[in-house]
Amino acid sequence: MARFFWVCFAGGVGTGARYLLSGWVQRKLGPAFPLGTLAVNVLGCLLLGAVMQISLSTRLLPADARVVVAIGLLGGFTTYSSFNYETLALFREGAWALGVGNVLVTVFACLVAGFLGLAGARWLVGN
Repeated sequence: MARFFWVCFAGGVGTGARYLLSGWVQRKLGPAFPLGTLAVNVLGCLLLGAVMQISLSTRLLPADARVVVAIGLLGGFTTYSSFNYETLALFREGAWALGVGNVLVTVFACLVAGFLGLAGARWLVGN
């Protein structure tokens, strides 16, 4: 039951962090393209890659902590459902190029970020 509590708590923290970061990015860069959501998804992929690599290849992050961070914190932080909704909204508005661009940039950037998270964590822990 304690693990469940910590996952829920961390999810709330992740959700708050998503709200703050995506809003800040959107205010700074403008509303024409959902860059706030993109920033959150790319950062979430980077962090999840690093957390999983460190947790599964070293003893630095125990399994319980991995669950809390990966499922709770980063699960609350990442925003695939927002990405989906915003992309569909671009399509509905007839902004097909922006919608397709959002899909391509998000998928590519998140794959690269995940790879960098794994590689960076391997480098940090010497694995």
